[in-house]
Amino acid sequence: MKLKTLVAVLLVSAGTTTVMAQDDTNCNSNSSISHEAVRAGNFKDAYLPWKAVLENCPTLRYYTFTDGYKLLKGLMTQIKDKNNPEYQKYFDELMNTHDLRIKYTPEFLAKGTKVSSADEALGIKAVDYIAFAPKIDVNQVYQWLSQSVNAVKGESQAATLFYFLQMSLEKLKADPTHKEQFIQDYLAASEYTEMAIAAETKEPVKKQLLAIKENLDALFVNSGTADCESLQSIYGTKVEENKANLEFLKKVIDIMKMLKCTESEVYFKASAYAYEIEKTPEAAVGCAYMSYKKGDVETAVKYFDEAIELEPDNAKKAEKAYAAAAVLASNKKLSDARSYCQKAIGFNKNYGAPYILIANLYASSPNWSDEAALNKCTYFVIIDKLQTAKSVDPSVAEEANKLISTYSAHTPEAKDLFMLGYKAGDRITVGGWIGESTTIR
Repeated sequence: MKLKTLVAVLLVSAGTTTVMAQDDTNCNSNSSISHEAVRAGNFKDAYLPWKAVLENCPTLRYYTFTDGYKLLKGLMTQIKDKNNPEYQKYFDELMNTHDLRIKYTPEFLAKGTKVSSADEALGIKAVDYIAFAPKIDVNQVYQWLSQSVNAVKGESQAATLFYFLQMSLEKLKADPTHKEQFIQDYLAASEYTEMAIAAETKEPVKKQLLAIKENLDALFVNSGTADCESLQSIYGTKVEENKANLEFLKKVIDIMKMLKCTESEVYFKASAYAYEIEKTPEAAVGCAYMSYKKGDVETAVKYFDEAIELEPDNAKKAEKAYAAAAVLASNKKLSDARSYCQKAIGFNKNYGAPYILIANLYASSPNWSDEAALNKCTYFVIIDKLQTAKSVDPSVAEEANKLISTYSAHTPEAKDLFMLGYKAGDRITVGGWIGESTTIR
């Protein structure tokens, strides 16, 4: 009896081994057949063997999934009509393939296969969903994209970042209460895109990311939320409620600065509360603008000085020094304004705006001599500054050229200078507070 039982067990075991061997053979065979058919673009012949592999041995090879995406999308593209039942079948299978790929991610990673994370794969699924779904469920796809982007951050694919904000905008169109979240989504998407741009070494990919950043900005600007009045209404009470939440306050400061809402009460409050918690460069700048609006220029400049000292980045130091110069210029403190322009240039020699401001300062006070013709020589110095501005910073060339055209009309006549003993090519020092030399032309 025992012998019969043992024989039966051995026979069953042998049969099981044979079946397993056959399954392995079928899996390998179907995998090879489907893979070659996909490579040849023969999606119909690839479909059945690929489906058998996906059902029986999904983790055999990772390209089972990449092949599946390609062939299912290829088959749907051939059908075109999204209302066709066969199209719906392939679409459902595409989504299922994404789900299985996400499910088996830990297994592939454990085997040492280089694959993206499950969160990144969810974003890829969402992009395919948007492209191929017969009807898009905005709430569902936004949820996928939000989870993906906020987990993967700067390593997100460009398309995932773009569609994340686009779906957030679609939610805003259907639900005005989504406005604050849309703004936060824009800030997050922008931050992650900038992270990706900074980390990217391949120029074509970097170019694509830069284009995505421009598209994100365009979506935001055209959303109807990008105005100071809207932001004031959104954050007016929330800043007070979150006055001890530094992270929240910093986000408010960033967005108000980005949209040039630095005269809004919300911006001032957020900056003041943030400054009380932690003295950061941006909080100090906000306090500086608040002091300026109250008419206290001296205190404003002190805050700008602190912001410059706290700021580790030289280009941003330059921007803050220039802001101080602009405040001083508006208060007719010309010499002090020039000093801060020179500080800005010292931090960033390729910054054109300070040169333009110096030119305008000189133009506002050109008289230093009893001779009208000599006073007009001030405009040669002014034009020198504008020429320098556009040579170091092409982004200001248009503004500089317009000013050169305007100020060139004020230079002295050759005959008037000749009567004073000067001619073209001579050097002359413009006196008064300006104290700079230039060449007569």
